[in-house]
Amino acid sequence: MVMSSAKDKPEPVYDPSVSEGFTFATVAAITGIAESKLRYWSQTGFVGPSIRKGTRQLYSFRDLVCVKAAGELVDRGFKTTQIREALLVAQTSLPHVDGSREALLRLRVAFNGVSLVVLDEGAAYEVSGQRVFDFGLAELADQASAAMDATPIELKSSKPENTRLSAYNWFVEGLALEAQEGRQDEAVSCYRQALAADPGLAAAHTNLGGLAYRRGDRQAARAAFEKSLALDPEQSEARFNLGNLLLEDGDVDLAAAEYRQVLTTTPNFADAHYNLATALEALGSKSQARQHLGEYLRLCQPKGDDPWVLEARERLEKLK
Repeated sequence: MVMSSAKDKPEPVYDPSVSEGFTFATVAAITGIAESKLRYWSQTGFVGPSIRKGTRQLYSFRDLVCVKAAGELVDRGFKTTQIREALLVAQTSLPHVDGSREALLRLRVAFNGVSLVVLDEGAAYEVSGQRVFDFGLAELADQASAAMDATPIELKSSKPENTRLSAYNWFVEGLALEAQEGRQDEAVSCYRQALAADPGLAAAHTNLGGLAYRRGDRQAARAAFEKSLALDPEQSEARFNLGNLLLEDGDVDLAAAEYRQVLTTTPNFADAHYNLATALEALGSKSQARQHLGEYLRLCQPKGDDPWVLEARERLEKLK
């Protein structure tokens, strides 16, 4: 395939290397995937944002690539386990994708039915077998640029009127209610309805655990996270939250083990790197703590005025 040179392209408006991150609404606009489905994917540990800024969750450009690829694979009927495996393998290739737009001009993501890889069109390398799909990263960056000015889409609530709705619909309704002030009890009811429709919906347990934690019921929160992980051991949010509980309770070794497990399945989970660094520092493993603080800063693509970034930099400096 002959690629256009950089000078044939318009001047870059969006540069992935300096982006602060994309909201759920922006990613929905870029990919055409419903925002409710993106939130569902994130909560189930399928594919989601790796940047955390306070209570906000943001997608990096690398996350956007994963969402785009996941959407293509879902549309083609691949199973969730197959898609997860493909995305996990692709993590070794994806570090290239947060470069400048000029660097992205040569790169395409391709899938041949088994492997999802980043191809450098300037190198003598091709995916073996028939390509199921591929897409250019510079083109995706252009779409991102166009979507950055779009009006954010709010997740609205329309309470289900019958109990025969699917587990997915109850779950999405719970997400909408949870985001609204004073409607947490209704969110709990929706998540329980989701579990009644599908007892294997691990993410509903995760969210029930989060709500229990916020109302101060740590025992119920831990039980909910453990139920979620019993159903789906790769549920990153549940494992991360369980690690946080363990760290707060002083079970530092166990917390570190949970954070490491999170990073095994979700290596770009920035907050897991940060909290693992905290646990490792408490355990006296300063070298490893430095490594994970550095990874946190790299993943966040930080601005200097972010208080968490400032703290991470200060801690990193003290550990040198």
